[in-house]
Amino acid sequence: MRAVVQRVSHAKVTVAGEVTGEIGPGFLILLGVAEGDSAADAKTLAEKIVGLRVFEDPDGKMNLSLGETGGAMLVVSQFTLLGDCRKGRRPSFIAAARPEVANQLYEHFVAEVRQHGIPVETGKFQAHMDVELVNDGPVTLLLDSRKAF
Repeated sequence: MRAVVQRVSHAKVTVAGEVTGEIGPGFLILLGVAEGDSAADAKTLAEKIVGLRVFEDPDGKMNLSLGETGGAMLVVSQFTLLGDCRKGRRPSFIAAARPEVANQLYEHFVAEVRQHGIPVETGKFQAHMDVELVNDGPVTLLLDSRKAF
């Protein structure tokens, strides 16, 4: 499971002109589910992201987690994070999980984050989405559940 984690001051996702999720300060997560990922990957990744200390404390140091700031999370499904561009010019998405499995694990990830008391908004799985964000910092991190934390 791969995630692009962006610290934002504001983020919103729209589907067919309708806002499906919107947050103020917090994280925008672009989440890709790989073939072979499991509920354990979703849990591990959720715990890692919730605990990341990348928000500024009163001294201006990145020392606080999302929960400590009262921030929220906007989670957007993003199968293209599994795109392989090593051959040719057209990405291969063979490493991405099948939609039914990916949706289940995407929902599991969201549920795991909510269990930590973090407010979560979402996009719409398999929909064409417009994502707007104001990246704060900018702070952007790449995480992969298959790489050691």
